[in-house]
Amino acid sequence: MKVLIVEDNHHVAETLADYLELEGHTIDCAYHGLGAIQLVKDNPYDVIIMDIMMPKIDGISAVKKIRQEVLCDTPILFLTAKDSLEDKIAAFQAGGDDYLVKPFAMEELCLRLQALASRGARKDVGLLHFADITINPSTGEVLRAGKPIKLSRIQLKILSLLVKKAPAIVSRQEVIASVWGDDVPGSDALRSHVYGLRNAIDKDFVEPRLETIHGQGYRLKA
Repeated sequence: MKVLIVEDNHHVAETLADYLELEGHTIDCAYHGLGAIQLVKDNPYDVIIMDIMMPKIDGISAVKKIRQEVLCDTPILFLTAKDSLEDKIAAFQAGGDDYLVKPFAMEELCLRLQALASRGARKDVGLLHFADITINPSTGEVLRAGKPIKLSRIQLKILSLLVKKAPAIVSRQEVIASVWGDDVPGSDALRSHVYGLRNAIDKDFVEPRLETIHGQGYRLKA
């Protein structure tokens, strides 16, 4: 098993590395979030051990970037002295898969790492989510509450932008620039595509998602 240890305390990192190497695992170490992100870009890992309190980029922010920008689907175990419920919620929301509080038993750490490695890569990395809407950018698949939604290419681009920005308002100008670039459409084109998008994602549901804000633009509401 190849493991990345992200820990700013060199003594702790070396102790973890020595133990895991004796267990037969291959180890890389990073001592801050930026180093972890670079290693993840350049190397495949079976599991990542992540501290929270680190210089340059903390563990929570590093995991968000690893999931959302690098699109790394490797299981991540947070190993930290921070033990509040708020810390745990933030860690899992960022993309963590397990959470172990210091001090800990090495045997338990090994068992958790093996369990994460056996579970395999996450299946949700790279997907766009807001409320009950999910978009798979690589396949163009759109789901609302698990129900497939058929969209045109332009409607998919508009919805993807709104999901990325949600729940913020996205101006007409920003939608046009993102979807059409310099090839500005006719005055009614955007209105027509938004109308079709609204029908597609809202018509079979009690609660509407797509909202037009007069004079400002569009947004998705939870």
